[in-house]
Amino acid sequence: MSDAFTVLWTHDTCRALRKAGRTGERPPVAFSGIHSSLPAWSGARPGDEVYALHVSRCTVFVVSRMRVIDLERRECCGAAPTTWQDPAFPGHDDWSMLGAGGCGAAAVHVDATPVRFDVSIPGDVLAGLTWRNRRAQTRGLKYLVDGRLERSVSLQGFYRLTQESADDLAKAVGTGP
Repeated sequence: MSDAFTVLWTHDTCRALRKAGRTGERPPVAFSGIHSSLPAWSGARPGDEVYALHVSRCTVFVVSRMRVIDLERRECCGAAPTTWQDPAFPGHDDWSMLGAGGCGAAAVHVDATPVRFDVSIPGDVLAGLTWRNRRAQTRGLKYLVDGRLERSVSLQGFYRLTQESADDLAKAVGTGP
């Protein structure tokens, strides 16, 4: 059985996506990292779904839903850098804003929905979302007031959704059963 995760894409990332004209395009890759500047996609396996979220004006948006294909460097990534000045993933320059230059960045190949900034998660769905850690402890969103997220700190990172929340989120964005 596959899992579902959320990852928060920052204002800088989303601004870079818009500026590069990536709205409406499907990202073939995302990037995982070992430093806090780039979320580590630890626990993700092929077949898992990842919801890339963005918070703007207290509203949470699903920017893209990605299904993990693999977590390996492929030919499409381009040549591995030989010096620190070389780009890490020259084959994915078009999507480098997703973290290609991050500390210890690793390619995560995905089958994704087009990048959008107009799919908001309803407040009642946000209120019911829960995430679970490896010890099966669950938590919900903090700073949620009247269906609006006042601070995004509880979304920052890469977190595994509970199965019920994954189903609710899939239904809310029109990708579920």
